[in-house]
Amino acid sequence: MSEQSKPEQQGGKHDSFRELGAAVLKTEMAGLQFLLDGLNGDFDRACEYLLDCKGRVVVMGMGKSGHIGGKIAATLASTGTPAFFVHPGEAGHGDLGMITSQDVVLALSYSGETDELVTILPIIKRLGIPLIALTGRPESTLAKAASVHINVNVPDEACPLGLAPTASSTATLAMGDALAIALLEARGFTEEDFARSHPAGSLGRRLLLHLEDVMHKGEAVPQVGLDASLSDTLLEMSRKGLGMSAIVDQDGRIAGVYTDGDLRRTLDKGVDVHNSKIRDLMTPEPKTVKRDMLAAEALEIMDRCKINGLLVVDDDERLVGALNMHDLLRAGVV
Repeated sequence: MSEQSKPEQQGGKHDSFRELGAAVLKTEMAGLQFLLDGLNGDFDRACEYLLDCKGRVVVMGMGKSGHIGGKIAATLASTGTPAFFVHPGEAGHGDLGMITSQDVVLALSYSGETDELVTILPIIKRLGIPLIALTGRPESTLAKAASVHINVNVPDEACPLGLAPTASSTATLAMGDALAIALLEARGFTEEDFARSHPAGSLGRRLLLHLEDVMHKGEAVPQVGLDASLSDTLLEMSRKGLGMSAIVDQDGRIAGVYTDGDLRRTLDKGVDVHNSKIRDLMTPEPKTVKRDMLAAEALEIMDRCKINGLLVVDDDERLVGALNMHDLLRAGVV
């Protein structure tokens, strides 16, 4: 029998994979529903401790709980609750010095009897700081020592041996998300707050980047006066490379704009390039924006108005900058 023919010969066994996967998902969904049904005032008290925390939330857990704890700490930190993860094994060898009297400890252990956590309980107690425990056993050592205990018990693990943490780790992760989002709402955390902790991501660029950061300024802004000729305007457009030029009055206020598209329409009419005045060919009262506008808002305006560039003005409507779609592309806004 060739290796390639084996899957076909064992088709009956392979047909059960989807059923096995579905059974796992159903078990984990049942665990989350059990968690939801059991949600009580302990959750409220835990949120109050976390919200009142003057320092940081120190998340701890061993093994799979440690992996889940790292994710919970990251979620808390990115949603307005300063947090970090401390490995319980390392904590007993010096890392406890990272915990201060202003902090709150969030300890994860489904059994509630993890040796590394139980060992450092006296030290945490001596610091006099709140201890929030997420376990599956309310009668456990960790649960009894906690300032508040949140029960993350699930009826069954998805593992048929009942050994590998599956539904229980999903439940703990979901409870961590519940805490983080409840705190986010309580703090009035906004999209802009979220972007400040994600400056390298697309959301950060979209919510933090203003036109002041991407627009062309000073000598780089294409502009001519109302008495300029069309040929002078085309030279200015060529030098500045933005595909347009502002036409300004003697006070520097925008009177109009001339773009590459206007040039094509002008040439179709057979206009004298050298002798025609730009005031007779420009588009008057063009769309303008302020320098403190978000770059993402400028992109929306360009899309809606079907234009490739914008002129930026100050509060007195004087020209201070210009940008086009390529500037937004380079900045990663598009």
